[in-house]
Amino acid sequence: MSLASWFRWNEPPNRISQRNPTEMVVETLMMELSWQIKHAEKQQRERENEYRKMKTGVDYGWLVSYPKQSYDISPGERLQLEDMCTKIHPSYCGPVILRFRQVVAEYEPEAQEVSQLFRSVLQEAAEKIKEEEEAKKLARQWNTKNRTSLSLTTFKSRSRISPFISDIKTISEDVERGTQPNRRVWSMPEFRNTKDF
Repeated sequence: MSLASWFRWNEPPNRISQRNPTEMVVETLMMELSWQIKHAEKQQRERENEYRKMKTGVDYGWLVSYPKQSYDISPGERLQLEDMCTKIHPSYCGPVILRFRQVVAEYEPEAQEVSQLFRSVLQEAAEKIKEEEEAKKLARQWNTKNRTSLSLTTFKSRSRISPFISDIKTISEDVERGTQPNRRVWSMPEFRNTKDF
């Protein structure tokens, strides 16, 4: 017995297996939000430095110390955004992040405005998901309606026309036997069900 086997009971279980996809989506989207807020703060400071530099003509950027505390959204707003994130399906997580980055790049918001942009992107994604679910539901209903209304088509596909089968009566057989022909139209082929074959 090796010493490693003795210590395996002390190893923590895999974290990934314990987390459900919704939690992972919420965590990923909220991390993206916090990163975009920090990025917006950094860009805001750079714009302010450029403005001071243009105004005074001298760069004192090396002398300026920035506060450690950065902008953070309120706990209530964070909970609302997390709740909105739970409505995002895991397959939409990537597209939502890409759309959010596109909107942030387009508007170049202040740090305080980033959460509002994030909210609008989440609402847009939730509406799109809802529309797609409704379209799938309608498609399922349409498919089930078509299955029931196409019963004649399925009946036709089960029956076969067999013009050359041996037990079909013909006029020539009746003449050879000397019997009276039935009152059947002889030019019509005989229809048989596939179960008979």
